[in-house]
Amino acid sequence: MAKNTITLNNGVEMPALGLGVFQTAPDATTAAVQEALRVGYRHIDTAAAYGNEREVGEGIRRSGLARDEVFVETKIWISDYGYDDTLHAFDKSAGKLGVEQLDLLLLHQALPADFDRTLDAYRALEKLLADGKVRAIGVSNFMPEHLDRLLKETSVVPAVNQIEVHPYFQQTELQRVNAQNGIVTQAWSPIGGITSYRGGNKSTFDDPTLLDIARSHGRSAAQVMLRWHLQQGRSAIPKSTKSARITENFDVVDFELTTEQLAAIDALDTGVRGGPEPDSITLEAFGREIPEA
Repeated sequence: MAKNTITLNNGVEMPALGLGVFQTAPDATTAAVQEALRVGYRHIDTAAAYGNEREVGEGIRRSGLARDEVFVETKIWISDYGYDDTLHAFDKSAGKLGVEQLDLLLLHQALPADFDRTLDAYRALEKLLADGKVRAIGVSNFMPEHLDRLLKETSVVPAVNQIEVHPYFQQTELQRVNAQNGIVTQAWSPIGGITSYRGGNKSTFDDPTLLDIARSHGRSAAQVMLRWHLQQGRSAIPKSTKSARITENFDVVDFELTTEQLAAIDALDTGVRGGPEPDSITLEAFGREIPEA
């Protein structure tokens, strides 16, 4: 069976499955987080740019769980890159979440057009790690060339690289680079939600191969996709605001995909990215002010 936790490269244990809240409206976020924690999730992923950190914090408080029982992950937006700005961005996020320490803090994008600013931001994460304000640091949407430069010019290897991974877009070369460097691949849009809401002509939820495998286990296509991630050693952060779906997505530990089924899912890769091209991320196009706590 796939483990329910993943040990990061600095020894920190991270629950492999978390609840994502990307594009979850603030007024729906608190209830979704509270429900996920009631069901058994112990890992919540948010980001400064999602505009719902405050509501995530409220959901955690309402759960009644002790702070150390919930793994809290958030991301610094590109508008707050730069050493001092990134240190302040931690204060903004921690303030909204209502926590003193974050479990995992990521840089949200590589900002290739101004990579020196990205490096300064990462050095701020290293400082926060050294000071005990975060337990682990990492990156998101970093491509091999971004990682290569980061590893050459900074001292702490990222614990996580959160990237788009689902059966239709697997980034196998990037996953290989992550693994070679001891970086955990964490999948955003892990069940291919982006293939539905971005108006693609093919949705993972209707895929005949996935539905066939799902039928053989008495499961849903979504459960099969999450099982595929866990069995291949990835972390996954499916998002939902529906109670039944939140529960279903968490119920993926008591069945096992066969080697043939894993290979059949691997074969679904189309190479078509759903999210923005990492090299297209610029402050001009994507910059936005992140409010104070």
